[in-house]
Amino acid sequence: MKIALMDSGIGLLAAAAAMRRLRPDVDLVLSSDPVGMPWGPRTPADLTGRALGVARAAAGHRPDALIVACNTASVHALPTLRAELEPGIPVIGTVPAIKPAAAAGGRMAIWATPATTGSPYQRGLIRDFAAGARVTEVPCPGLADAVEAGDDTAVAAAVAAAAALTPADVTDIVLGCTHYELVDAPIRAALAERTGGADLRFHGSAEPVAVQALRRLGALPEPGLPRTGTLTVLLSGQEGTLPAAALGYAEGRLLAGAGAGAAVGR
Repeated sequence: MKIALMDSGIGLLAAAAAMRRLRPDVDLVLSSDPVGMPWGPRTPADLTGRALGVARAAAGHRPDALIVACNTASVHALPTLRAELEPGIPVIGTVPAIKPAAAAGGRMAIWATPATTGSPYQRGLIRDFAAGARVTEVPCPGLADAVEAGDDTAVAAAVAAAAALTPADVTDIVLGCTHYELVDAPIRAALAERTGGADLRFHGSAEPVAVQALRRLGALPEPGLPRTGTLTVLLSGQEGTLPAAALGYAEGRLLAGAGAGAAVGR
């Protein structure tokens, strides 16, 4: 089984690592766009064009499914990607985990990029899945860029700024950008200080989207299988290796050393 993941940058690492943990035997294709990133400031049409190029590069490796491991690309490009690739290649989008957070019944804060915060898309998800819930939308300017660069100082500053905007009585945190799951630890530490050590529930999309991809293929998680899955890295359509910044995160290191059959950049 071969599963591809796409994003503008290294935000796809969280979902890819989740897939590696769930199915160590799966061959992974990671397709990103360092030449064209960031995608967030682009117009929807321009972003869709970039996303389509990244998806086509992944499709050239004949995956059984493609995960769009990017909230922004899922918002703007998912219909176009599905129109071109399905039914031959199932395309799975990434949606912020607002629905399960709302089901928990507490006070929710949604950390997201400034472009997503307050957007009709996010407001629609809140309306559909969290009507009546206490929800605070928290913009996180610079956080995704800091994660992408592997800049710990900038990450800490962006996390501190977002934590200051988060209500002290919050119970549930939705990480509404795939990059944020890579810095789960500093986010948890900052919010623990903000909330006086309260036991917060965190809701990400990495594992749910990996499980959904397996479900679409009629497969089940089997984490006990041998680690035989390979790794192929595509950078704006060209085969390469994981960026240096990726190896600064546990998810990147897991993927780089994933099994005897792993072949980074091949």
